[in-house]
Amino acid sequence: MFPIRDDNPQLSIPWVTYGIVAINVIVWIFLQGMGSEPMLSGSICRLGLIPADLLGTLPAGTRIDFGPQFFCELGGTRTWHTVISSMFMHGGWMHIIGNMWFLWIFGDNVEDAMGSARFAIFYLLCGVAAAGLQVATNLESAIPMVGASGAIGGVMGAYVLLYPRVHVHMLIFLGFYVTTIAVPAVLMLGYWFLVQLLSGVASQGVSGGGVAFWAHVGGFAAGAVLVLLFRKPDLLRKHPYYGWQRGSPTRNWRRIDRR
Repeated sequence: MFPIRDDNPQLSIPWVTYGIVAINVIVWIFLQGMGSEPMLSGSICRLGLIPADLLGTLPAGTRIDFGPQFFCELGGTRTWHTVISSMFMHGGWMHIIGNMWFLWIFGDNVEDAMGSARFAIFYLLCGVAAAGLQVATNLESAIPMVGASGAIGGVMGAYVLLYPRVHVHMLIFLGFYVTTIAVPAVLMLGYWFLVQLLSGVASQGVSGGGVAFWAHVGGFAAGAVLVLLFRKPDLLRKHPYYGWQRGSPTRNWRRIDRR
């Protein structure tokens, strides 16, 4: 399942959402060489979050190979800035496109509920919480963590509390059969969170790189809590689909289109 849009009206210009997307794209182009080597590996080495290196448990001179073209030497030289910088780095085209698409769909309405300044702080705090849980689940990991998905998970956690009844249009692939359905945000995002949680549990003790499921879980949980502090009631009173009671569902569960 892949979300393609929601039925949530945008009440203000989401400047911070646009800005975050722009920063990620600029970093991808100019610091990561649009995925070309050695710029991609070098950027991940310098600016990715490596739990064991961040915590100082790696001996100086530890080497991580990024294939035949690049290796990363770690141990005692990294700083806490990677907690933030890793949130704007990506590992490939599909990684950045998928993350920015989710932010584009859900970020504007969460920013509507907070205002731009609050939303910027909220986004960064969710990213820090996501990184914190991922590090806590594997303190000795020497695998770099990059991506905006932890912070975006926080946006999604806020969205499901703010607009649980709004319908999200999903693209569904069933073999050669492709269709779209609209489901309430609470169902789509609740399912997404459950998948991340179960995948995180299943990944415990598994070595090697992959998806940072616990970062997704940590970001989502942080967003669901922090939104209670960052939302602005005066802004939400203007929104027709805030909460469980206001407004009416745009449409019931049903298939919308078939391709």
